[in-house]
Amino acid sequence: MCDYSLEMYGSRPARESERYETVRFPSGSIGLASPGDCGTAVCVQYDTRLRLENIPLHIQASLRVNATEEVTFVRLDHGAYRDGIRFRNGKDISIQQLNSGVTAVVVQMLETMPTAPAIRAFERA
Repeated sequence: MCDYSLEMYGSRPARESERYETVRFPSGSIGLASPGDCGTAVCVQYDTRLRLENIPLHIQASLRVNATEEVTFVRLDHGAYRDGIRFRNGKDISIQQLNSGVTAVVVQMLETMPTAPAIRAFERA
């Protein structure tokens, strides 16, 4: 979604296949925005899959991840900021830890993910 710290800014929902970047808003909080529109926060639904690019070296080293990773946008249960990402290795971090300049592409949003009956029907075909 959008952390409380971003509620004072205009916002819009994320769209599948769009490219965003992490930016530091005037409040000091880091959030997602469209390139060229850094004044509007982009709100991502929890459980949305993202492809992150340009992950900072210190995060790569500490979490043992690559510069580009597919992640899941999650709600954290701890800390002042609740918007976070979960890497495939199970590590969670706050989006605040990414710093500015990380690219995020929406890979798949929750409402477009196939349901269990649809998956079973596909597997039988």
